[in-house]
Amino acid sequence: MIVLSKLNGTEFVLNCELIETIYENPDTTIHLTDGRIYIVKETREEVVQKSIAYKREIYRDLLNCNF
Repeated sequence: MIVLSKLNGTEFVLNCELIETIYENPDTTIHLTDGRIYIVKETREEVVQKSIAYKREIYRDLLNCNF
């Protein structure tokens, strides 16, 4: 889950596992696999970096295992 901001400044938490596409035109628009659409203040790159950080955190223990 990542924290993002709506255009009015209200923060919300988004399940980044559901992101299908992200566009910047000029506002950042996120399309989810369930058809929902969110417009956020963050740039496309910020959303991608937050998603990467989230996945690193949840898979950290798995990646550190010695098989």
